[in-house]
Amino acid sequence: MEEWSAKEFEHAKQGVVAVFFYTPICGTCKLGERMLQVVKELLPTISFKKVNLNYSPELSTKLEIQSVPCLTILRNGEVVKQIFAFQSVEYLYHELSSI
Repeated sequence: MEEWSAKEFEHAKQGVVAVFFYTPICGTCKLGERMLQVVKELLPTISFKKVNLNYSPELSTKLEIQSVPCLTILRNGEVVKQIFAFQSVEYLYHELSSI
């Protein structure tokens, strides 16, 4: 997954983009990222990006992210869904394929 900054996040205006918010010391985030790598291979039409919240705290406030990992799905620049509990690869696939 390509790393994004807050500025790049603000410019995501076309298509469906799944943005993975994480912090580097979060063990659950590391597991969530591995799960998303599998889903990314199954859904090539969705663009997957990641944002380290340590460097973008303003996004945490703006998007009301209270815990990590958080997957925020954008459609044409608008937030359509946020997922905080990465239950399984199957669950993430189902949630993203229904967008």
